[in-house]
Amino acid sequence: MAPTAGLKNNGLCVVSMRQGLPRIPKDRIAVLIGSKGSTAKSLRNASGAKEFHIDSETGDVEVVWGEPGSYDPIKALKFPDVIKAIGRGMAPKAAIRLLEDENFFEMVDLKDFVGKRSHQQRRIRARIIGSQGKVRKLIENLTDVEITIYKSTVVLVGDAEGIGLARQAVEMLAGGSEHGTVLSFLERRRKRMKFDNRSLDYIEAKEDSEDRPDGFDGLVPGLADVSERRGRKLKASQVDPDDEEAVDDMMEMAEDEHIVWEEE
Repeated sequence: MAPTAGLKNNGLCVVSMRQGLPRIPKDRIAVLIGSKGSTAKSLRNASGAKEFHIDSETGDVEVVWGEPGSYDPIKALKFPDVIKAIGRGMAPKAAIRLLEDENFFEMVDLKDFVGKRSHQQRRIRARIIGSQGKVRKLIENLTDVEITIYKSTVVLVGDAEGIGLARQAVEMLAGGSEHGTVLSFLERRRKRMKFDNRSLDYIEAKEDSEDRPDGFDGLVPGLADVSERRGRKLKASQVDPDDEEAVDDMMEMAEDEHIVWEEE
């Protein structure tokens, strides 16, 4: 980011940050701008940027951030990936998901698997998309990841766990794995993830129930009071007799305790 200085009405200098963003392919410039600039305006508002500029001739993109505190620095860090995702074929509404804390960006370059041979790239794209887009849709549903295929790249947007699975599935297909093998792998991992999440929920619920006084003790009337008195007796047995303050505290009766004087 390059700092730029401006002046407020009171004469104080305000530093803004000017940042160059990834260049957009010419066939994606109109998508980034939107009808009457609507998409560009939505992106500026969503990111909290002060200014957002797109060169409709070259595809150069630039953003200006306001003074510190006027925008979210995490969104500023993620904004270049939003522009890159749109430039690589993703719809702006889907790309904006990247600004959410839990979502991330990944890009798989098919040239890493088949080189620059365009006919091989088309073959791999077809394998990932599947008949009428069914394979891509299945991967998206099993991982909750948005997938866009554009020329030689596959763009992924989703949470950390899902995006790792989706990337692995795409790389398996690009490497020659059968559709059935890849989808079975995703289904097994999804079941495993659900099992792990249920286990975590059970552990948390069990810990909560042990901490609450209305757990097992609450099922038997009076049992909670007995447990509390037993705890006080145990505490009393552990008091240091030389510690006068601890002894006084131990001798102090609780509200449910009293002394009854009787003759033998």
